[in-house]
Amino acid sequence: MSLEANVSWVGRLALAVGATEPALRLLLSVLIGYPLAVVHRQLLYCKSPPLQHIFFMLCGLGIGYFNYGLEVLHSVACVVILYLNLLLIGGTVLSVILSLSFFMGYLLIGYYYTGTQDYDIKWTMPHCVLTLRLIGVSYDVYDGRKTLNKLSHDQKKTALVKAPSLLEIGGHTYFFGGFLVGPQFSMRRYMDFVGGVFADKEGRKKPACILPALSRLALGLVILGIFQIGTLFIPERYILSISFEQEVFWKKLLLTALWGKIVLYKYIACWLLSEGSCTMTGLTYNGQDKNGNDLWDGCCNVRIWDYEKASTFSGLIKTFNINTNLWMAQYVFKRLKFLGNKLFSQAVTLLFLALWHGLHTGYYICFLNEFIVMKVERDVTTFVDMIPAVKTSLSSSVLQMPVYLLKKIYLLFAMSYCLLPFVLLSTSRWLKVYSSLYFVCHIIYLMWHVIYMITKKMRLVPRVKPETLKND
Repeated sequence: MSLEANVSWVGRLALAVGATEPALRLLLSVLIGYPLAVVHRQLLYCKSPPLQHIFFMLCGLGIGYFNYGLEVLHSVACVVILYLNLLLIGGTVLSVILSLSFFMGYLLIGYYYTGTQDYDIKWTMPHCVLTLRLIGVSYDVYDGRKTLNKLSHDQKKTALVKAPSLLEIGGHTYFFGGFLVGPQFSMRRYMDFVGGVFADKEGRKKPACILPALSRLALGLVILGIFQIGTLFIPERYILSISFEQEVFWKKLLLTALWGKIVLYKYIACWLLSEGSCTMTGLTYNGQDKNGNDLWDGCCNVRIWDYEKASTFSGLIKTFNINTNLWMAQYVFKRLKFLGNKLFSQAVTLLFLALWHGLHTGYYICFLNEFIVMKVERDVTTFVDMIPAVKTSLSSSVLQMPVYLLKKIYLLFAMSYCLLPFVLLSTSRWLKVYSSLYFVCHIIYLMWHVIYMITKKMRLVPRVKPETLKND
């Protein structure tokens, strides 16, 4: 069937369900991972690694063509470039620098030529996932040339003692469970999976991963349904409307909080659905718990229960987009420990994260917000810890629930407020909504900073030395 014919039927289906065609193509491509996982399970599990690589490559390329046509060749070009890099200078600092520069540069040029005011489902979307994956392989080959005593705990899990072949890179790249929206997983995990390391000794028993995979599928569909229903009540266009501007202030705060909560469910649903197909293949095997039960959270990208009950920004950030955050920690943040300043390392990491997402100003404001709010959260914690009476009172059993509820209410709004530029993207749009909200959070954070500096000057709290801890 030609691409034109595909456009026709997918377009009609998208119109019928009230979705855009690119979004529906993406959803269908994520869901097709489940039957493909069953095919792999029945025919190729623990079979010849080259056959598995070819299977994953054909599936990923087919999915890429279904969504982006011949633009899938952008990924092919980058796979070949990585292979040549590793073949000629793999394992050197120069190899890592060239990979980092070329693949990030390629992605940013793609953003420049394809970007609009909206979030675009174009070839650059899976390419941003690919960019981290290819850079990570370069780092892993570099780490594989080091002696074990020079590797961190995380690096020992991902280091590659030899450069992968073109076929291995292709299979890792186009693995259908993670090609479009993630999750990120290392080449080492992929090679262990394909090589049968996760299988029983005989290599004959199929992994008991069907129910865990289906549970992620079901949860993902439920979350997607909540998102779809929620957007009917608070669509993005309403946040940008004159009607929203004319609402009373408290109602605008409430609507912003609920809107941000709903928007995040779109990303969470995609991660859950994609993770489920990875689990169905057996890729996510993560050992056993203390009771001997298999764990299938090796590629977990969101811990939904922890996400829902989190009451601090630091706790919230640890619960979603987990694999991307781990990638940033291992390959960017911890590699910056030579700077000798944890706060500066965090700022550089967030700048890299913003660049990786795209060129829209909303990304940079969002991650600047994250930097500010995390700093304020640490300062508040330090401030409370320095006043024993306040700390004791807040820790009392009587106040625990009221304090928790107040923190949840604050987090619900502040999270949505900080996320707002990430969703609206262009300066004119996020600035319009922030102006309507009178920059309330930014004013509060600025006021807190002034208060905190005054208390330090007056020695109401002890002076804190600049953070010079290692990026552990």
